[in-house]
Amino acid sequence: MTLPLKGLTVLALEQAVAAPFCTSRLADAGARVIKIERPEGDFARGYDDVAQGQSSYFVWLNRGKESVVLNLASDEGKAEFRQLVSEADVLVQNLKPGALARLGFPVEELRQAYPKLIALSISGYGDEGPLAARKAYDLLIQAESGLCSITGGPEEPARVGVSIVDIATGQTAHAAVLEALIARSISGEGADIRISMFDVMADWMTVPLLNHEGGKSPKRLGLRHPSIAPYGVFPTADGPSVLISIQSEREWAVLCRKVLDAESAITDPRFATNVARVQNRTETDALVAGVFGKLPVEALEAKLDAADIAFARVNDTGALSNHPHLRRITVDTPNGPVAYPAPAAIFVEAPRSYGPVPAIGERPGLY
Repeated sequence: MTLPLKGLTVLALEQAVAAPFCTSRLADAGARVIKIERPEGDFARGYDDVAQGQSSYFVWLNRGKESVVLNLASDEGKAEFRQLVSEADVLVQNLKPGALARLGFPVEELRQAYPKLIALSISGYGDEGPLAARKAYDLLIQAESGLCSITGGPEEPARVGVSIVDIATGQTAHAAVLEALIARSISGEGADIRISMFDVMADWMTVPLLNHEGGKSPKRLGLRHPSIAPYGVFPTADGPSVLISIQSEREWAVLCRKVLDAESAITDPRFATNVARVQNRTETDALVAGVFGKLPVEALEAKLDAADIAFARVNDTGALSNHPHLRRITVDTPNGPVAYPAPAAIFVEAPRSYGPVPAIGERPGLY
């Protein structure tokens, strides 16, 4: 079957993670993605060397693209860029606000010249406001948005262990481009879309913010849920830890009867509702820990499965590497094939293959 975006051309003036995440998904769906790079390449090419001597970030987020090297400060580079824009359906760029205009290509003028163009611009804090000109990277926005303040244990804030701001921004950008493509198929008009990393994370911080403004500022609880109990991690008799999630009073009753052997805890005022269990979290967790800590992990998991209680092992990346549910794809790179986790969406009737990762200036789709 034909891929859904086949025939569309995406021009990507991008670097690092957020914009490449968006355009990698467009490439997966069949779009021709032309990545503009400086002569030294996207700086994400140098983040690490763990993927056949290449950057894990770059190999992950640049499959299926073409690389074009342009010096946009030169007349020749500007002329070639304008020609590429004239042929593009979508322009994705994450230069600093105003940088594209200073190069001679204000988005507003590009939209006037090419009315069908969908132009998506990613920034740290948006085009206006006191921080608009400030550089912004993933961890900086994690800190500025308050995400770090609710992440980690009681002692100190922590970074979320993946580039969550960049990934969330890339996902938001991807969805926005698809919406604009649908709208263009109806109206024939393109769009000027602006997305800031701060806005994306502020949106994701809605629940903690509303709790704060409601007088219940979130606290850092490590592997505990701030609003639900028991929803956390407990050690077992032989070492491995298990994380359980109780979402309702019905599930609490099942846990008490079938796992904890604590019938009285079902109606005990300290535990009878989720609000009460959160208020009495120390006693709630102690009740659960007292039982879990006496059982080997496999025996406990058998009990939890039999009771249909939601739980998970607290795995590390080594366990993920060998996990029975880990699906992988293999992509070609300049240094050889690399296997890594597959995109989550499975198109059952149209299995997908994935294009190679380009070297600087390589356009494998044209050869």
